[in-house]
Amino acid sequence: MVMACRVISKRRHVGLQQLSSFAETGRTFLGPVKSSKFVIDEECHESVLISSTVRLLENLDLTSAVGQLLNEAVQAQNNTYRTGTSTLLCLVGAWSSAAEECLHLGVPISLIVSVMSEGLNSCIEEIVSLQVPIQNVFDCIDSTKTFSGLETLNVSLYPFLQIPSDTGLMQKKHDLKDVASQSLAIYSLPGRPVKSPKLFGPQAKVEADKNTSQTPQTLGNSLPADTRCRRSVLTHSRHFSRTDNNQRISKPDGFLEQHSAATLKTYRCNDLLELEVGLSHGDHSSMKLVDEAVRLQYQNAGVQQGGRTVPFLFDISGIFTCCLPGLPETLSCVCPGYVTVVSISRTALIEELQKQPIRVVLVEGDLTENYRHLGFNKPANIKTVSESMKVEPDSSEELWTNHVLQVLIKFSVNLVLSQGNVSERLIDKCTHSKRLVVGSVNGSVMQAFAEASGAVQVAYITQVNENCVGSGVCVTFWRSIPFDAVDQTSRVAILLKTEGMNLVTVVLTSPVAAQMQTKEDRFWACAYRLHHALKEQKVLRGGGAVELLCLSHLQILAEQSLNKGNQDSSGWFHNTSSWLASSLALYRPTVLKCLADGWHRYLSTLLCNTASYSSEFEANTFIQHHLQNAADSGSPSSYILNEYSKLKSGIFNSGISNKLEQIPSVYDIVTPKIEAWRRALDLVLLVLQTDSEIITGLGRTQIKSQDSEDFLFL
Repeated sequence: MVMACRVISKRRHVGLQQLSSFAETGRTFLGPVKSSKFVIDEECHESVLISSTVRLLENLDLTSAVGQLLNEAVQAQNNTYRTGTSTLLCLVGAWSSAAEECLHLGVPISLIVSVMSEGLNSCIEEIVSLQVPIQNVFDCIDSTKTFSGLETLNVSLYPFLQIPSDTGLMQKKHDLKDVASQSLAIYSLPGRPVKSPKLFGPQAKVEADKNTSQTPQTLGNSLPADTRCRRSVLTHSRHFSRTDNNQRISKPDGFLEQHSAATLKTYRCNDLLELEVGLSHGDHSSMKLVDEAVRLQYQNAGVQQGGRTVPFLFDISGIFTCCLPGLPETLSCVCPGYVTVVSISRTALIEELQKQPIRVVLVEGDLTENYRHLGFNKPANIKTVSESMKVEPDSSEELWTNHVLQVLIKFSVNLVLSQGNVSERLIDKCTHSKRLVVGSVNGSVMQAFAEASGAVQVAYITQVNENCVGSGVCVTFWRSIPFDAVDQTSRVAILLKTEGMNLVTVVLTSPVAAQMQTKEDRFWACAYRLHHALKEQKVLRGGGAVELLCLSHLQILAEQSLNKGNQDSSGWFHNTSSWLASSLALYRPTVLKCLADGWHRYLSTLLCNTASYSSEFEANTFIQHHLQNAADSGSPSSYILNEYSKLKSGIFNSGISNKLEQIPSVYDIVTPKIEAWRRALDLVLLVLQTDSEIITGLGRTQIKSQDSEDFLFL
């Protein structure tokens, strides 16, 4: 599908230009205020509404090699973490431009690769000071304090524009306008103090000597080895001088900024509600459903406040979504059990089955006559005929259907769940005999029913015996009035559940069918952010604080490297020529500055997408103001922590309505964010080196003027 086009200059690295072009199309997906896009097919003129990086790349023409590499990087990030793809795409564009600028200034490719990689690793070590530990968020869970009751927290750092009115999180226009000036979690504008919630508790004095004595270097040493030393993806390039594993590039003395231990304060997050609000990133409606699912899992697990031995763990594999387009958003809810849709023609059957517990059979594969396990499929167009019986043409499926029905009648089975496809003829026959058959059931759902009902999954219906049949399953309509749940395809939603089944279904509804995919993606993004935070037991200060620290840190490194000159630069590489050492001293500040410019561009895009700044000029002015303050303070991390803490004391809340009692903090998850950074830089460096080694077309001096430009269609 064609979305836009951009002029590509053949005099420059085409791959880096293509990366920048692809990334430019997804700039509006970064941050909480996402602008949806219509992607239109030129041939059939059909359009699709998208609001995420993954959906964008699914609908773009990615036939080029660079497009395929970008899509693979985004898909890898999405498949692993289900979040961070917009960050990855934006940084790919920013750092592609940075690499182009380095090439334009004549920096050797090997130095671009090594210095950019080392600069990012240094940033990853630096942001440890902005981590917030998570401890015992389920110990003090309050059933009366839920996400739906957060009227005082309806103004987030990023006012999200797509919040449904039914969530109770909408704010009056003047309140939203007053808060629109907030973007980063760091401000220095005077204002009136507001009531400060006790969102953070100070670190306990137990083991205080161990925790308070840590410096940024010791904190950096606690990171995994691959965090501190990350090699480039492309190691066989003749332009890249590879060092031995034991000869890691070392930093000269004083290169990393030193902080005193007294400037670092460790806060802990021990409140589930605070964590969810901070990770919602403005999408309160989706995080509200996540909160309800977590609390429902907590109740189903039978976890008590005191005296338990096994701590509760958020099981995201036990959560499923059921999308029902065409219904009001007020019907979105969380239900214990498994919600699915069946044909409205089976309404009478559901009404009869819901009066009593029923027995269930679970089939692993397809429930069709010609289904066989892999390796046991019959050859096509071959029939086996026995002399002892007469077989009528096209009656094999009928005989199989009758046999399946006899098995179900024999064991008094009224419900069949199949993980694969189901024969339509079998569905019709079972419906007439008061038996419900549901196909395309998720494997985790099948396992949950097997554990709760005592059923044993079978590969073929002929394997069913008394020991394989489960019992105690209840079938009801999702709503008390069946036709309330009928969508545009004349289907009805039903709820299947049994006692002791820790399975939760989030029902997502929307009157606009085109927004259904977006609504589901937003829910899973919130759910996985919470999942990763609880799994890692730590989060990062969000709202742009981490990126601002990286930007400030790289600027300090560039300045220090520039001031050191040639004296200490030779210590950066071992067993290398004097030419490489002198080149590193000459070009190192330039590469670090270009890498920092990428962070600057990222922050500028983030601010413009928060409805806080009308132009990039205003956003850049804001960033430069805090960069200067951070540099003057002598410790950027301490400055950001101090400014971040002022958010709840009213320093940054000038002009905010007195009705607001609390301003929530914003959190980011650690590993998915760092991996998005790494994947972005690895992709840029891979394309950079590959472009340099693969020579196509005429030489640079032989390119004619009419061939110097081309168009890239997106």
